[in-house]
Amino acid sequence: MNLVLTVLEITAPVFLLAAIGFIWIKAGLEFPLRFVIQLAMNLAIPCLIFTALMKTQIEPQALADLTLAAIAAYGAMTVAGFLLVKVAKLDIQTYLPPVIFGNTGNLGLPLALFAFGEVGLSYAVVVFAVMAVWSFTFGVWLVAGEGAFGKVLREPLVAATLLGGLFLWQGWETPVFLTNTLDLIGQMAIPLMLITLGVAVARLSPGQIGQAAWISAVKYVLCFGIAWAIAQAFQLDPVAAAVLIIQIATPVAVSSYLLAEKYGADSGSVAGLVVVSTVMSIVALPLMLALLI
Repeated sequence: MNLVLTVLEITAPVFLLAAIGFIWIKAGLEFPLRFVIQLAMNLAIPCLIFTALMKTQIEPQALADLTLAAIAAYGAMTVAGFLLVKVAKLDIQTYLPPVIFGNTGNLGLPLALFAFGEVGLSYAVVVFAVMAVWSFTFGVWLVAGEGAFGKVLREPLVAATLLGGLFLWQGWETPVFLTNTLDLIGQMAIPLMLITLGVAVARLSPGQIGQAAWISAVKYVLCFGIAWAIAQAFQLDPVAAAVLIIQIATPVAVSSYLLAEKYGADSGSVAGLVVVSTVMSIVALPLMLALLI
C-alpha cells in the first residue's frame, strides 16, 4: 500500500498538469503553443539543465558513465526499432523515429525530479541531452532525408548542457544573483512542458488507433528491456539506472508528430502513436516506477 501511494505521489502531479492543458483546449480557451514551446526550449529548459548540472553533487565520472549508457541505449533502440519496422512492413520515415524517441523532456524530467529529487533531475538532463542530439541529427535525417548537425550546435539546450558540464567539471559557480535568476527561469520549465503536452495531445487528430496500440505496447517492452540491460552492463547506480529506464521508456514525443507534419510523413499515424502511447503511459510509467523504486 505504501508503494502504491508513493508511486501515485510521484506520477499524479505529472498527469494532472497535462490534464490541465488538455481541458484548457477542450474548453475553447486560447493557448499560444508555438510561443510557449519556444519559451520552454530556448530559455526555461536550458536554464533548468545548466543549473541542475552546475549544482549537482554527483561525481563527474557517474555522469560520464550515464552519458555512455544513454548513447548505447539509443543506439540499441535504433537497431531494435529498425528491425521492428522492417518485420512489420511499416514505413521507416513515419514509424522509426516515434519508436526510438520518447518524451524525455515533458514527462521524463518531471518524473525524475519527483521520484528522485535533484539528483534524479541531474541524471535526467544528461539522458535528455543525448536524446536531443540524436533526434536533431539522425531523427531529422530519417524524416527529412537531410542532416542537421550544424543546427544541433546552435541549440540552446545543447549549449546549456555543455556549459553546465564544464562548470561541474571545474567546480565553478555563477554569482548568487545570477544563479537565483537562472533558477527562477528554470522553474518555469516543468509546468510549462506538462501543460503544453496536454495542449498538444488535445489538438491532435489521431489515426489508426489499433495499429498505434500494438506498436506502443511493443515500444514500452523494448525500451524497458533494452534500458534495463544497458544499465546492468554499465553497472549504473540504482538511481541512475532507474532514471535511464524511465527516460528511454517515455511515450512518443509530440516533436515526432511535428516533424512528420513538416516533412510529409504520415502525420495522422504518428499522432495516433503520440495519443495512444501517452494514454498508455498513465499505467505503464507507474508500473515501471513501482519496479524501480
